[in-house]
Amino acid sequence: MKASQPNLFPGITSVINRLQTEQIPTHRKASLQPLVDYIQTKVEANQPVRLHFICTHNSRRSHLTQIWAQTFAYYFGLKQVVCYSGGTEATALFPAVVKTLQETGFAIQKLSKGNNPIYGIKYAANELPVLGFSKTLDDDFNPSSDFAAVMTCDSAKEACPMVPGATTIIPITYEDPKIFDNTPQQGEKYTQRSLQIATELLYVFSQIKL
Repeated sequence: MKASQPNLFPGITSVINRLQTEQIPTHRKASLQPLVDYIQTKVEANQPVRLHFICTHNSRRSHLTQIWAQTFAYYFGLKQVVCYSGGTEATALFPAVVKTLQETGFAIQKLSKGNNPIYGIKYAANELPVLGFSKTLDDDFNPSSDFAAVMTCDSAKEACPMVPGATTIIPITYEDPKIFDNTPQQGEKYTQRSLQIATELLYVFSQIKL
């Protein structure tokens, strides 16, 4: 599917134009296919597409996948797609994730203070922001039924073999950039993980046929 709404912030568009989906390994494409199939089935049935990205602490990978998925839903004109994120426990959106997204071109405002601040994360000037903050997977902010639970880390997949309300559970796991926190490689590794997620989700949404 070709992009029908490319009016993203210029920095994000520039990043997307450099992504190379043809370099995704075959085994990763196989892992992504159930997500493609779920979205396609919902689109063909003209039903809402609710994607709930889940990781242990809802601090890094689940936010990156939620934000990039919502961005590509807009990019490809899939207005029925709404993306969420949650964890098996609530902590906080890690600052390095915020910095990485800002450097990619997202406009981010810190809307509240405290141990678990809320961020408004925008990908286009005239679109509502994604609200980024840490929450449990069953938080009232998240869907309670008819959604796909996308497990972005192995520990969440093991801790939650069943996700209440989910019609399907799709494991698409990523290495945690947390292992590079407070090292000289931190910025590089967070950017690397964000771009891997972006590349794979670009592939997913580009496969959807309207």
